[in-house]
Order: sequence, then structure tokens, then C-alpha cells
Amino acid sequence: MTTLEIRNARDMNGATIDIRVEHGRIAALTPSLPEVRNNAARQIDACGALLLPGLVESHTHLDKTLWGMPWYVNACGSQLIDRIDNERQWRAERGHDAGAASLGLARAFLAAGTTRLRTHVDIDTDAGLRHLDGVLATRDRLADTLDMQIVAFPQSGVLDRAGTVALLDDALARGADVLGWLDPCAIDRDPKASLDAMFALADRHGCPVDIHLHEPGEMGVFTLDLMLERIDALGMQGKVVVSHGFCLGELEPARADAMLARLADAGVALITTAPPSRAVPPLMACRRAGVPLAGGNDGIRDTWTPYGSPDMLERAMMIGLRYNLRRDDALEIALDCVTAQGARVCGFDDYGLHVGARADLVLVDAVNAAQAIATRAPRRWVVANGHIVVSEGVAV
Repeated sequence: MTTLEIRNARDMNGATIDIRVEHGRIAALTPSLPEVRNNAARQIDACGALLLPGLVESHTHLDKTLWGMPWYVNACGSQLIDRIDNERQWRAERGHDAGAASLGLARAFLAAGTTRLRTHVDIDTDAGLRHLDGVLATRDRLADTLDMQIVAFPQSGVLDRAGTVALLDDALARGADVLGWLDPCAIDRDPKASLDAMFALADRHGCPVDIHLHEPGEMGVFTLDLMLERIDALGMQGKVVVSHGFCLGELEPARADAMLARLADAGVALITTAPPSRAVPPLMACRRAGVPLAGGNDGIRDTWTPYGSPDMLERAMMIGLRYNLRRDDALEIALDCVTAQGARVCGFDDYGLHVGARADLVLVDAVNAAQAIATRAPRRWVVANGHIVVSEGVAV
């Protein structure tokens, strides 16, 4: 039995399109659904709203957020290690509840049209698996609507904190989907030992890896070289994602192209937050080389930063600004970073606007992708896994 019919939507080319959803899947995409009498389906008249696939957040930290909480006064030092130490101390002293925090922000993501999400969760020897348990509870709570991947992430580093590898091992056994890691040179200060530990753990669990690589210039390139050696030795092609990858934006074009060709051969994907203050991987060169590049927020209103929003159209706007995407067709690339590329990089199955895909649909007040991004167009309806989660602009 049909559960949902959406009529009078518009596709990215401006053509009228109707959608039928059955059992959480797209059953039909057609210019005009036939009229059926005595049909028990829920009927929606989209009134010309633009149809987008569900938005994808490829890199965030639900466990850290202070979204919806009293304002945090940030007086932290400017170095990476300052922020790491400050956050760990603050969360311990305040008893920060990662379960409540992640649930509130995850619901805000859903209300803004994000239906697939990858979140990093801090695993360290101070907090143990406490933050993971909270986010696992959120994933269970929203399982009918939000497809969530959890990355076990050693934010404080690994080698200087004995017992971290064992905790990461436990986190993956308990339900984390992906192994995270952090700056083998700059934080662990022994890239060979650090990467050996990372790949050994990923190989044991058969899981993908998502490594934060903030390391600049030649240091970052050296880490990438070591990673590529291990990917080849272990046959882990297609299972490694590099978040940030600032060093790739600091190479002269010919050398960047050569490195991107190697990453493409190894099936390595990239995720950027499009920060205004750091170099970023070259978007167009990545696309030419066949290196998938997705977009994410990183932290959202936490002890690291007051910025960020659970609105992936806003993040697409930040990508457009950072990469100087001005034409309407160029802004479709920014949208691609928070839709299809996000799903590809994270490995979310059954994604997109085609028959048989999971029914993740977003209807917005815009004529095309460029207007949707530039105006952060209101979400009129959001359907997640066949469930209506926003109706007439109101979260339900």
C-alpha cells in the first residue's frame, strides 16, 4: 500500500515531478502520478517546491556540542593542543552529557533536512567510553529517521596516553562504525608507530578509517606518503578518508595534481569544512582527479568554536564562498558536496533520487540549487526514511 505521495514538486531542471514513497523507499518518480481513488496514502501538494535529496553531514562532533545550552565564554589559547586540553578539562569538570547534547543537535539536523550523518565521538583515557555511550543512545533513539555513522575518535592523541588503543578497540566492538585518528606527526610525534597502530586496529575490525589531518605543508605530505604505503600493503583501498587535509591546499599545482592522482589510485576520499583561515584541498582539481570531496561542519557551537549550524545548505554556502563558486551551475557543485559526495565518501547506501533508494527527500522554497544555497531556503517538507519529519515548515 502506498504510504506517501508528493505532487507538483520541481526537479533541478525545473520540470514538474511527482514522487511515490512505499515502505520507506522511493517507488516512483514521474512527471505525473496517476490518480487513484480510495487510496490511503498521505497526499502532499508541494506547490512547486524544489526537490533535493536528503542532505548529508560528513564530519561533525555531536558529542561536543553546546547547541541550545547557555553561552560558553571562550577564552582558550590559539594552539590545537590548547583547545584539546581545554575541552577535556571543561567536559570533565561540568559533567557534559553527550547523550542529551547529541540528541538535541541531531534533531536540529533532521529538521534542516539532514538525513545521513557521520559524527566523531571522543574516546580518551579520562572519559573512557562515556561520550560514546551517549551518542549510541541518540543513534538508537533516531534510528527510524537519521542514518548515523559513529567514528571512535582519539581527540587527545594516542601514543602519549597509554590505554587509548584498547579503548578504541572496545569502542569499535561496542558499536562505533569507523576508526578515527589524529595528526600522527604533530600530536603523536611518531608517525610510523602511530599509523602502524591505526592500520592494525582498522585491519583487525575490518572497518574504514577517517583521520583528522591538520598537519601543514611537508609534514602533512609526509603523513600522506606513509598512509599510502600502508593502504597498499594492507589492501585498504577505498577505506580511508582524510578530513581537513590542509597540506593539499599548500602545494604548487603540479605537485598537488600528482598527490591527488596517488590518492585517487588508493581510493582515498577527502572531507573539508571549507574554513576561511586555512588552506583547503583544491576542489576542482580533486574532481578532475577523481578524488571525492565532501563537506561537513566539524564542531558546532562548542568549546572550540562559537560558529556552525546544523544546516547543510549553510555549509554548502560556506563551500561556495571558500572556493569562489558564483555561477548557478558552479553552486550545484557545492550542493553535491553535501549530498551525493557526502554519501559516497561516507559509504551511505541506497542514496539519491531514484527508484529503490531510501526515501530521503527535502522540499525547499527555491527555483534551483543556487537559490537554495544562497538564501538557505526554508525547508517546507523533509522526509527521512519515508517518515515526514518536517511538514509545512514545522518539525514534527
